[in-house]
Amino acid sequence: MSAPARAFTVRHVQLLRALFAAAAAVMITFSPDHSAAVGLSVFSGFVLTTALVMIVAVWLVFPAGQRWPWVVLALLGFAAGMTAGVPVWRTDDMFFVVVIAWAATTGLVELIVGLRARRAGDITARDSITVGALGLLLAVVLIAIPAGFVQPYAIEGAGDFVLTGIILGVGMFGGYAAIVAVFLGIAGLTPKHADAVDAAAANDVSPAPVDHGGDR
Repeated sequence: MSAPARAFTVRHVQLLRALFAAAAAVMITFSPDHSAAVGLSVFSGFVLTTALVMIVAVWLVFPAGQRWPWVVLALLGFAAGMTAGVPVWRTDDMFFVVVIAWAATTGLVELIVGLRARRAGDITARDSITVGALGLLLAVVLIAIPAGFVQPYAIEGAGDFVLTGIILGVGMFGGYAAIVAVFLGIAGLTPKHADAVDAAAANDVSPAPVDHGGDR
């Protein structure tokens, strides 16, 4: 007898992660204020909601032998989100420290998970590798932004402006969130890919057949 259909699958995890990433990207993109306070506020909401999804997935989606990476990712998300959620800590330096640490650690975990899954022939390997690589790329880009960067510029007819390191940093995080949203959204909505992912997950958690003895 085939395993019963589950209400919450890998496909739903991808789509929820895409939704929260898209919400973060939209809030950053359409906010005229790219300060550390705004950036850390959006980041906190994004990583906390994503961590909640992963905690749910640990119990409802992934089999026992595959749960540890998602527990680690959830714990890293909760730690980063709670730190970023303290208003008095929302400084420029804290933004870079927290986001770089989160992007580097979660990116590395997801990349390792993806590489191990690829060796095992898991259909979800590409998704984990890509998201992990994007996280590591975000960390590298934020590290490359000079501390205290300030660049005045002028737009004819609009006035004088100042481009700062924190504006660049918050913008880079918004760009990362937008790319992750598009990638995971496509992965979750692509019928063949999504069905293969859910079928593989269902097979992983299906109970082993029971031997009732010889044929009758």
